[in-house]
Amino acid sequence: MLKIGFLGGGCMANALAKGFMAAGLAKAENIIASVHPSDLKSATDFKALGAEAIFENIPVVDKSNVVVISVKPHIVPTVLKEVYCVNNIKEKLFISIAMGVTLRSLEEKLPGCRVVRVMPNTGVMVRTGAAVLSPGTKANPQDLKLVQDLFSAVGTCDQAPESMLDAVTALSGSGPAYAYMLIEAMADGGVKMGLPRDLAQRLAAQTVAGAGKMVIDQKVHPAQLRDNVTSPGGSTAAALHHLEKCAFRGAVVGAVEAATEKCRQVAAKE
Repeated sequence: MLKIGFLGGGCMANALAKGFMAAGLAKAENIIASVHPSDLKSATDFKALGAEAIFENIPVVDKSNVVVISVKPHIVPTVLKEVYCVNNIKEKLFISIAMGVTLRSLEEKLPGCRVVRVMPNTGVMVRTGAAVLSPGTKANPQDLKLVQDLFSAVGTCDQAPESMLDAVTALSGSGPAYAYMLIEAMADGGVKMGLPRDLAQRLAAQTVAGAGKMVIDQKVHPAQLRDNVTSPGGSTAAALHHLEKCAFRGAVVGAVEAATEKCRQVAAKE
């Protein structure tokens, strides 16, 4: 049974802990998180799981064989410098979910340690997340299998070179925000055309969720699925024509590009 520690006990860490427990990969009594003394809510949320929440970092690493680095990116150097004194630290697996913190930087601060970098998204909170992992130089196949199992427990988990992680962050990390804006806009359209707000929002959210599931389950290109619901001269064709005139596709592509460039800027400042 894994002993998992979280350096940082915010919402993402809490969601991951829940998923790991639900999948039977860890027991509550074998999970520990460090939280900032001012963040009593996060401490309470972790304790509600039956896990341990403390205000120190070193015991988290000392008690764990898998350590998830889940603090804000700018705090990572300070935290890793603090915990590197722990005995047998090179026997532990470190998983970083800190945006923009490169494997090279992590390995410089944790010399000799096995490190895997993972970019998950907020879907892990409802166990429908999308994560991508990139291994460090000392990570072994067993480490990658373990990380894959952990993050597959809260959604999907793919592997890709670290050079792709900025684009992954822009697409799936920031992507829920794009989907929320689409849901909001669709609901606004429904309200404009006479639907009650609660019904319009529920229909919009369920429609987006269903469309995503069809792409995943049927393994068909989205364009084909779109054509399947676009009757000649019909309402969907009229709607798609309007979206194309408004550069909908270009706007979404541009959003992913802008987010990728921002991630690269953050990594460059590291």
